Amino acid sequence: MTSLSPRVRRLSSDRLALLVAFIAVATIGAGLAQVILPGVFLDILDAENTQTTRYFFGIVGMFMAVIGGAVLHAMLDDRDHPIVVLWGGIQKLGAVIAVSGAVILGLFSSLALLIVAFDAASTAINLAYWRRIR
Repeated sequence: MTSLSPRVRRLSSDRLALLVAFIAVATIGAGLAQVILPGVFLDILDAENTQTTRYFFGIVGMFMAVIGGAVLHAMLDDRDHPIVVLWGGIQKLGAVIAVSGAVILGLFSSLALLIVAFDAASTAINLAYWRRIR
């Protein structure tokens, strides 16, 4: 049996790092779900559901999955990668702004504020970890 890498051992004992890795996995999953089932999520959010909105919602999901994958990859590496963690936090901050705007404009229902809350907490966690490792 192979031994765990130093990073994986560290993740198992570092709650903040583990949270960043969890957020990355959640971001990958949510992004892929948007790619695969954009119409379902647009309906849940009471958003316009057309071929165009599904297409662009899927594109956003693809970029979410890519950023989440980059952060997870960085978290599983044996070295720290503060720039990747920083950009993961910036992506989450961008999501807070964009989704809040969609709610304010009436494009998404207030249910989307749950996404805003998760992304706001994710921003704070990513940036706290970034500050620690930079």
